[in-house]
Amino acid sequence: MILLLVFLAVVASQDVLPRSCLDIQSASGVYEIYPEYGFGKPIDVYCEQSAENGGWIVIQNRFNGSVHFYRGWKDYENGFGDWRGEFWLGLKSIHRITYSQQYELLIQLGDESDKISHARYAHFVISGPEDSYALKNLGKYSGTAGDSLTYHKNYPFSTMDRDNRKNECKHYKTNCAVKFQGAWWYACCHHSNLNGLYLVGKQKEYATSICWMTSKGYYYGFKTSIMMIRPRASTSK
Repeated sequence: MILLLVFLAVVASQDVLPRSCLDIQSASGVYEIYPEYGFGKPIDVYCEQSAENGGWIVIQNRFNGSVHFYRGWKDYENGFGDWRGEFWLGLKSIHRITYSQQYELLIQLGDESDKISHARYAHFVISGPEDSYALKNLGKYSGTAGDSLTYHKNYPFSTMDRDNRKNECKHYKTNCAVKFQGAWWYACCHHSNLNGLYLVGKQKEYATSICWMTSKGYYYGFKTSIMMIRPRASTSK
């Protein structure tokens, strides 16, 4: 009986705690969220409250090249960087969050003249470690940057030290993460490479930069890239 009362008290206390950034009525910044009521530890996230009516959990942010993104599996699984600067939230956390309720994904890309284009996906889900955090779902696309992510749907995440791709790729026998200096849901190999090298503007090297094929092709590196998720069907806080 005592254990039951303790459990109910924990659940009741977490009911008033934020499950996502949408529940936080404060300025942009780092906060704790509790994605699953009554279960699991809180997750530290950066909440973006100014873009698109706010309520966004930032899962990737790049804007000046201060953080090196060509890293191994452990870093991408656990997360790295400065939550108030450049960072990757971590595959473990992204999986927990996107499995806790339905989330949309917003990607904003800034070119060297600071013009922003975006890609939005209605239902973003990545699976767990048993599937190497595969890109399980995206939902309907909308936006101005074109759709360079659906190509990667159902593929697992790969890094420089862990190639998790399926074996049907005939064009690239080597690890795509190594060949294109990044970490992503590589297929054969990519239409987007947002964790690639920080090289801004037109490039001579093919597809190693922060590129988004349907926007500026494979020989252009974006200056800024931000990936944000928010509970679906939410247009305001």
